[in-house]
Amino acid sequence: MWHLKSQEEVLKELQVDPAVGLSEEEVRARLEQHGPNKLKGKPKKSMIALFLAQLKDMLIYVLLGAAVVTLIVGEYVDAIIILAVVLLNALIGVFQEHKAEKAIEALQQMTTPRSLVRRQGEVKEINSEDIVPGDIVILDAGRYIPADLRLLDSANLQIEESALTGESVPSDKDASALLDDPKTPIGDMSNMAFMSTLVTYGRGEGIAVATGMSTEMGKIATILDEDNHELTPLQKKLEELGKTLGLIAIGVCVLIFVIGLIQKRDLFELFLTAISLAVAAIPEGLPAIVAIVLALGVTRMSRINAIVKKLPAVETLGSVNIICSDKTGTLTQNKMTVVKYYTATPLGDEPPVELIKSFVLCSDATYENGESTGDPTEVALVVYGEQNNMIKKSLEAEYKRVSEKPFDSDRKLMSTLNKTRTGYRVHTKGAIDQLLNISTSAVVGGEVVPLTEELKQQYLNAAESMSDDALRVLGAAYKDTEQLISPDEMEQDLTILGFVGMIDPPRLEVKDSIREAKSAGITCVMITGDHRNTAVAIAKELGIADSIEQSMTGAEIDELSDAAFTQKIKNIRVFARVSPEHKVKIVKAYKAQGNTVSMTGDGVNDAPSLKNADIGVAMGITGTDVSKGASDMILTDDNFTTIVHAIREGRNIYANIRKTVTFLLSCNFGEVVAILASILFFWPLPLLATQILWVNLVTDTLPAIALGVDPGEEDVMKRKPRDPKESFFAGGAAFRAILGGILIGSLTLFAFYLGLREHGFSMNSANISEEAMTYARTMAFVVLAASQLFYSFSKRSDTKSIFQVGLFSNKLLVGAVIAGLVLQFASISIPFLAAAFKVHNLSLADWGVVIALALIPLIINEIIKGFMRMGTAKQA
Repeated sequence: MWHLKSQEEVLKELQVDPAVGLSEEEVRARLEQHGPNKLKGKPKKSMIALFLAQLKDMLIYVLLGAAVVTLIVGEYVDAIIILAVVLLNALIGVFQEHKAEKAIEALQQMTTPRSLVRRQGEVKEINSEDIVPGDIVILDAGRYIPADLRLLDSANLQIEESALTGESVPSDKDASALLDDPKTPIGDMSNMAFMSTLVTYGRGEGIAVATGMSTEMGKIATILDEDNHELTPLQKKLEELGKTLGLIAIGVCVLIFVIGLIQKRDLFELFLTAISLAVAAIPEGLPAIVAIVLALGVTRMSRINAIVKKLPAVETLGSVNIICSDKTGTLTQNKMTVVKYYTATPLGDEPPVELIKSFVLCSDATYENGESTGDPTEVALVVYGEQNNMIKKSLEAEYKRVSEKPFDSDRKLMSTLNKTRTGYRVHTKGAIDQLLNISTSAVVGGEVVPLTEELKQQYLNAAESMSDDALRVLGAAYKDTEQLISPDEMEQDLTILGFVGMIDPPRLEVKDSIREAKSAGITCVMITGDHRNTAVAIAKELGIADSIEQSMTGAEIDELSDAAFTQKIKNIRVFARVSPEHKVKIVKAYKAQGNTVSMTGDGVNDAPSLKNADIGVAMGITGTDVSKGASDMILTDDNFTTIVHAIREGRNIYANIRKTVTFLLSCNFGEVVAILASILFFWPLPLLATQILWVNLVTDTLPAIALGVDPGEEDVMKRKPRDPKESFFAGGAAFRAILGGILIGSLTLFAFYLGLREHGFSMNSANISEEAMTYARTMAFVVLAASQLFYSFSKRSDTKSIFQVGLFSNKLLVGAVIAGLVLQFASISIPFLAAAFKVHNLSLADWGVVIALALIPLIINEIIKGFMRMGTAKQA
């Protein structure tokens, strides 16, 4: 609370004389007490630790179990494939996590290396790490501030604090200011200067009151360093699925042993059967397929200017229902622009040439070929001149500046004296109320008239109207003189020309994106360090908010308890004058209500909230390394519209993963049905463990990957965001998966029965010949694989027929099914493969039978979807 204390109180508390500074002994003692003035992070994890952390996943345990099973069976190639899948998953995870943890390093690099301090009566340059509380720090233009300071002296001091507030317009500083509100926002602490902010104008002195991790920047580093490894909705679902599948596999194996013991079967045969069923229950390719689908999604997103750093973040985008966005540079263009002007001249006249000329000449900014230097407000005035064919370089060549009175934060004015053809002219710009106090006349209708009280009020009313629209008002006045005059004489008896209104205007394309987001059930919220009126004006224009009642300031947030704030947040659309801690509090409050929150930002001040959001989105162009390091996604075009496009892609990716998971589980359930039914009814096993592994790892995998890159449905952004807690099997998906599995399993058994019958045996026959068993298993093997391949077509949509979605709109799936059929044909017709799988070729008639049987699950599923569409049409 140093901003509440007077300079004398601060100096007394820190026991230092500002004219002398600290002694070297005192510095050593304080350095030992407070530690070096640098930001710290937790020790980095080793690559091995990162790798082992990736293996802590139930689905990975299940896969490792499957690898052990295949080794016991003697299928070493299959075991190697499964272990390769586990290794690939872990390596991808390590790579992503290693890239992501760069935020603290970037923050540490922002601290300035050298600083000017007064010690033992002398001004010396020292390493910034050696600054201690009580050090007297000297400030001048262009120098970064090395610690948090209570200002002791200031002369026209302006500091750009975007690292903490997000606002690029420099803040005026006044060392003598006394503040009495303990909840004053950082942006309004005019008697303080903060670590890693930049002096843009003037000079000053300050006493270090906080160093290292105790500074405002240190607080951000502390938040960034918190462990926040919350699982994404997809990771949670896959973990639950892994646990369920693991338990099912164990349960099924126990059940078989119990049944087998009751039936007095051979124990070794029981063991092999249990292994077959465990293999059937576990979709070995699932983790690899999900990783591949997410990786391909990341590649597609990079084409729409969204770089995703963490694979699971792609899917999380699909459930986002709150987008919290920074204002400056994301929703707005990040450049002050003159949008209105006012002169006492009646409307309809030519643009105010003399007004614009005064603004351009009374400016230190430059603007050439799209490149600018100087204060953003002055740059806006020079650009305004260019737009009206008044080029600064040409004007300055014609009207040479001979003297000036620099801007002063007390006067709120700046004046220049420029040579004219007949003498000299003073050009003054500044706050309109200050100009009216020092003016005696005004230009009205091209004539100079006395400045009456009525005319003054007319100017003030027009200025107030612009301020109500959140425009920054700046006035201009002039005075002609025949000879050179001193700076003290410049700002007397001026003639008012008028004033302009400026704002950082919204991006043109953002309004449509916000409308699209709303139609997709997504709420857009603005969070900014700017003033409430400015923020609300932009929010209204973009369609984010309707009234000022939907806004809240950081000070108002501090007055509420966490519970009360979480309740009130539902109706708020604009948060203004907020600190980095407020941003985190806002994100956490939305998450506490069960929302999936995306947060966008570009500054250091945004980094903590980016890290705490479900999806942190940093800006690629204007974003700091700190914000990029803390984020999950980077927008290479700094455009809010890209977030909405990314959400569309995220929704499609989740839908595709869901299709993949339900498809694989249907297929595996079919295998379980076939094996379990055989055991229950004393039938011979229709499939061997190696055959099931072939189907799971080869024939299933190709269509599963193709489903994972499905183009998706066109109306995906007309639906509400899905509930993150929603199961993969919501909306009747479980019923369809079970039905599909029962059909696939039953038809596999039926094919097995047909194969046996051809050789004169039934399912309950004793002493079935090896040739008959091999032929029957071949038919079951082909029906299992082909039915799963055809079934994949119906998984593209839960409601639309394969013709509505377009049979050839996913060419990769068509190719996958053809490739799967070719591989299946090869496995039973190429001698060494046929020997490995204990199968042999079928007759032409039997090929017709197995293909006809394989098409049945697809046809029945399409009929069910037809009835569902009819039911939906009747309800409508």
